[in-house]
Amino acid sequence: MIRRRDVVAGLAGTLAGTLAAGPLVLGSRPARAAAWPARPISVVVPYPPGGSTDITARIVGERLSIALGQPLVMDNRPGAGGNLGLEIVARAAADGHTLGVATTAHAINMTLFRKLNYDTLKSFAPVALLTENPLVLVVPAQSAPRSVADLIAAAKARPGALNYASSGIGQSTHLAAELFASMAGIKLTHIPYRGSAPAITDVIAGRCDLMFDTTQSVLAHVEGGRVRALGITAAERLPLARDIPTIAEAALPGYVAIAWNGLVAPKGTPPEIVARLNAETVRAMQEPAVAAKFAGLGATSRPLSPEAFGAFMAAEIAKWGAVVKQSGTTLD
Repeated sequence: MIRRRDVVAGLAGTLAGTLAAGPLVLGSRPARAAAWPARPISVVVPYPPGGSTDITARIVGERLSIALGQPLVMDNRPGAGGNLGLEIVARAAADGHTLGVATTAHAINMTLFRKLNYDTLKSFAPVALLTENPLVLVVPAQSAPRSVADLIAAAKARPGALNYASSGIGQSTHLAAELFASMAGIKLTHIPYRGSAPAITDVIAGRCDLMFDTTQSVLAHVEGGRVRALGITAAERLPLARDIPTIAEAALPGYVAIAWNGLVAPKGTPPEIVARLNAETVRAMQEPAVAAKFAGLGATSRPLSPEAFGAFMAAEIAKWGAVVKQSGTTLD
């Protein structure tokens, strides 16, 4: 069903030695005699090494370092739901030598947090969309529900009795479940964890009834029979897992919840630098080898201009803001 083991194993092997050595410096070609880039470019990744956002940034960064003639230094700054890293980018000099990776969480955080030290739309110059990744609705392998409709029926029969795990309050794994519950007219109990790994571990053990998790994190468990996949949150089925229906086709027409990430620069970065970064990023994402790596992880990419990516982020802020308000969740 899922042909991803070789892809993930190859990525894990490539990253293992590098991550153990600390921050990754990608590329070693000498700088070209141009005004920009004049030195290595720092890419702030607001999550720990080894996660899906970090893997994405490193794959793309390797190609950009070649195209731009300067190393891209991955600077992992996890903390505060992804806010710490983006605050660093917002305060950085707008000279094209500092970039950041924004994610779905940074659209969610605009409503979730009572106070932020940045504004996802006003503090940054949008550069390019990197990847979009659907989530997978999974239940323990021994669970009674065998379809999305079964799960909804079970939740309606016992309001609030079923619990769901997430990788943390305000993460896409949390809000995807809230959107699902809202559209299905059911009540679920949220159990947040510090990361996807401990959350899915408790789903596998049967201590949690369900979870929405990224394809990178969960498809190996589906393949291994440790959890059962009921549905995909994308608008269409994944080529990687054709036998898993979309939640929209299975039970909830119109339901879509995508985890995404993209490059941003500090507000005021010269338009010509943003345009060059966008062109090189789009070119990198369309390289067959790069596209194949992401396809093996269940991720896709779309070539968006900086303006289109900015509009995309604004739409995501509005969409998830409504879900956050309905859930009643807020953080300081």
